[in-house]
Amino acid sequence: MEQAIRRCVMLGVMLTLVATAACSHKRKPLVPLLLEGEVKPHATVLTEQGTQAYQTQQYEDAKRYFEQAVAEAPESGQAHYNYALALNALGNAEVARRHFLEAADLAPGDKIIWDSPALSPFGNPENKNKAKLKPYSPKRSSFGTGTPGGY
Repeated sequence: MEQAIRRCVMLGVMLTLVATAACSHKRKPLVPLLLEGEVKPHATVLTEQGTQAYQTQQYEDAKRYFEQAVAEAPESGQAHYNYALALNALGNAEVARRHFLEAADLAPGDKIIWDSPALSPFGNPENKNKAKLKPYSPKRSSFGTGTPGGY
């Protein structure tokens, strides 16, 4: 009897540990990205300043710096992503959405941008401009054969 109780207690402890480990998986914090590729040095400086402001939760300042970085490097997916992070932190979800999608379009191989928890609520960027395909279905009536009485 005592051995059965010990087994039950051990099983309970093990299940608790497994459940705690499974529930404690936290998302990585959102952090601005370094600009990649050939960008103007001033865009890099603006990104560094925006990153500092973002990390100290000065989101208005971060937004300003990142907005200027986008103006300096409009083809940088990372610049659009950073700007979207600041906009999102300020609650401007619609404009943030557009910049997250632009970032994904400009950086098709960037796993951080594509897998970002910040981007996931906005859907799959690959589908944003694609028409929704509907399965082909003829426009015939399924009732009867078109003859009186259905024969």
